[in-house]
Amino acid sequence: MSVVCSHLSFHWPDDTPVFTDLSCSFGRGRFGLVAPNGAGKSTLLRLIAGELGPAAGSVAVDGVLGYLPQNLPFLAAHTVSDVLGVAPVVAALEALAAGDAGEAVFAAIGEDWDIQERSRAELDRLGLDLELDRPLSTLSGGQVVSLGLTAQLLRRPDVLLLDEPTNNLDTGARQRLYGVLEDFAGCLLVVSHDRVLLDRMDAIAELRAGELSLYGGGFSAYQSAVRAARETAESNIRNAEQDLKRHKQQMQQARERADKRASTAKRNLKDAGLPKIVAGKLKRDAQQSAAKADDVHARRVSDARDRLDDAERALRDDDVLTLDLPDTQVPAGRVLFVGKGLRSRMFEGVELAVHGPERIALTGANGVGKSTLLRIISGDLAPDAGEVHRGDGRIAYLSQRLDLLDESMSVADCLVAYAPGLSVTRRRHLLAQFLFRGDRIDLPIGALSGGERLRATLACVLFAEPAPQLLLLDEPTNNLDLAGVAQLESALHAYRGAVVVVSHDESFLANIGVQRRLLLTGGALMTG
Repeated sequence: MSVVCSHLSFHWPDDTPVFTDLSCSFGRGRFGLVAPNGAGKSTLLRLIAGELGPAAGSVAVDGVLGYLPQNLPFLAAHTVSDVLGVAPVVAALEALAAGDAGEAVFAAIGEDWDIQERSRAELDRLGLDLELDRPLSTLSGGQVVSLGLTAQLLRRPDVLLLDEPTNNLDTGARQRLYGVLEDFAGCLLVVSHDRVLLDRMDAIAELRAGELSLYGGGFSAYQSAVRAARETAESNIRNAEQDLKRHKQQMQQARERADKRASTAKRNLKDAGLPKIVAGKLKRDAQQSAAKADDVHARRVSDARDRLDDAERALRDDDVLTLDLPDTQVPAGRVLFVGKGLRSRMFEGVELAVHGPERIALTGANGVGKSTLLRIISGDLAPDAGEVHRGDGRIAYLSQRLDLLDESMSVADCLVAYAPGLSVTRRRHLLAQFLFRGDRIDLPIGALSGGERLRATLACVLFAEPAPQLLLLDEPTNNLDLAGVAQLESALHAYRGAVVVVSHDESFLANIGVQRRLLLTGGALMTG
């Protein structure tokens, strides 16, 4: 049970390269695959799964392969048994029970006489209390993801590829998935930004700049190794800069000494009254000696500059957000929202008060109404019953879809719409803080990646006029790479207002300093 990629190259139809001459291998064990968005994580999984063909090189998989893509290709009309791939066998078993003992029935069953029992057992492992004939249209997004994993486990794979398997999963479903993967005995390769899951891996494989590096241990060990490498690179840069400066000074001093000697020699030759031919030879010898010394120092400067370039290339280019948001300051205790007896089709009698600048995590299973409650707080949706009071401060709501900005407008124009009072220079400076530099500010919102779209939305929301005093976030880390999550955390560290966030990412909740947890369950809201 292994995966071996040899001298793998792949590019998109427009000749955009993803990686060139990539070689890597994975054996028995659990491996987390991390990389910035666009580096080729999902592409590598699709190449291993055979969904894409490489431009050069080869992929060899030893054993039965299971693959769970990030976007599941299921139709709403499909049933649970369709997704599990057991519908023909179940139909044959039912036909046999009804008296049909034809050859086709036995051929369809094959060795899978216990398929219904095995299906039930795998569904139970992932907490799915589903009948085999239940249509997908009645399932939540998290249930569909868990069902897709169940389908792969039924194949009894030796090699299992998972692309963002915890997206849309609530806390309970995540815990069950962690347990299932803990028991997996084959070769597991997982693309994920879930740091709790990544910390359960045996090793982390990092795909960066077309090269793959392997770090032993889970995500925490990987982070420690990355920090150590960065500190070493920064130290090497400082040393190389000092070395380059020293050699430049030595070269300049050598030139000044040579010029001084040449000037002195010229006067001495004139005073000595030597024949012109002798004086000329002495002058040429001095010039050649000075040029030779200058060449030596120039080579030393060039070598020092090369060492500086190498040191700078070794420094990781992870961009971070460095922000200051004084306009979002909210006095302690200010009432931002009060809801009494709130009712919707998913909950009733909900009581909720939000005061600045507290940070609240809103948790609960998929489908209990967390997003609905956020929309009621924001004013985007009216409750079926109950009283709502909002403070004078602005409330900003970022949905899971990040659809706040006009997709046809550029990043710069969106910021103009939200903050018309800012000067052009100030807007450019702010967008640079959110890592939109140069021509990137003119990109339309519709052309941005998930992480870029989040940064653009945050820039517009946090610097809007007036600045928001209450920020509502609905699963903000979904589909973000690890660098994007870190950037979001940096922005929230700078934000000084109140936050209500729906998230199942425990590491993210801890890092943004959540002070209160509320659990929405059974139609009621309680302290979680």
